[in-house]
Amino acid sequence: MSFAGTWNIVMKTPMGDREIVMLMSVDGDSLSGTMEADGNTLDIQEGDIEDGRGKWKADLTQPMPITLEFDVGVDGDAMDGSVKLGMFGNSAVTGTRA
Repeated sequence: MSFAGTWNIVMKTPMGDREIVMLMSVDGDSLSGTMEADGNTLDIQEGDIEDGRGKWKADLTQPMPITLEFDVGVDGDAMDGSVKLGMFGNSAVTGTRA
């Protein structure tokens, strides 16, 4: 199971589905990379792999400032998990390797 590569991700949010393209790199248990959506690019922060799950944060500034906190697993070319949307609770995240 490798998180490295390009992923097409869908976040289920209160404002509807959000599509993201992620470029992820792995170095040991550390994750790094970028998330791109709607012409904006965010850096992955505090990315690591714990117990086979990828966990990272990303600071969103539009449409409002919020820190997204991801917790996902990978099975082959599929990603599944959740994202904490600050005060808006948790939402489902799914993805496929590009």
